[in-house]
Amino acid sequence: MATRKPKTERRLDLIEAARKAMVLYGTDGVHLNQVAEVAGLTSGAVLYHYPNLNDLLLEAHHAGMERFYDLRMKKIAAIADPAERLITTIRSGLPSGPDDADVRLLCELGGSAGRNRVYATLLTALYDRQVTMYQLVLETGAAQGVFALTGDSVTISRNLVALEDAYGYRIVARHPLIGPDEAAELILDYARQCTGHPLERHAPPKAPARRRTKATGAPQA
Repeated sequence: MATRKPKTERRLDLIEAARKAMVLYGTDGVHLNQVAEVAGLTSGAVLYHYPNLNDLLLEAHHAGMERFYDLRMKKIAAIADPAERLITTIRSGLPSGPDDADVRLLCELGGSAGRNRVYATLLTALYDRQVTMYQLVLETGAAQGVFALTGDSVTISRNLVALEDAYGYRIVARHPLIGPDEAAELILDYARQCTGHPLERHAPPKAPARRRTKATGAPQA
């Protein structure tokens, strides 16, 4: 006999199903039965947890957006070097590939924002928070003497977020010449010009080679 999932776990499953359904059918056109089908449940079971489908869709939007601000802030908070922090911020804002569901959902939201004020507000709030995130990274690096900014931090940050959005769209649109690595390098090239820093990742130091004795060929400490 199958065990019933806890309510919290079931709601998380439904949020994930709603995100997948919005990518498949569009944010404007997704219906209750489509979310239920993706979740492998009946429409009634979905309504038991979310009597209003719009509430579920909004939670799905928030869950997708969390990755591009909250999780990035947590990741860079553990990095002391401003240059490495900026590199990580740039790379973590791009899709993992053309099938990245989070970025595809943001693209769907962007297409609907002109018709839906709620979606427009969500995307505007995310953009503003990302700009603030970049500002923090840039201004901290400048204060420590690591970056020599060529302009004000707000303008540079806005452009960095805009480049993320533009190249992210190209990746999910399957541009044959622009993947995650190529997009990251293009954005980093702009960041280098704005910070006066080479922004190169440093490879970890290699362990010294172990010498071998002439007599036995065994490794020597």
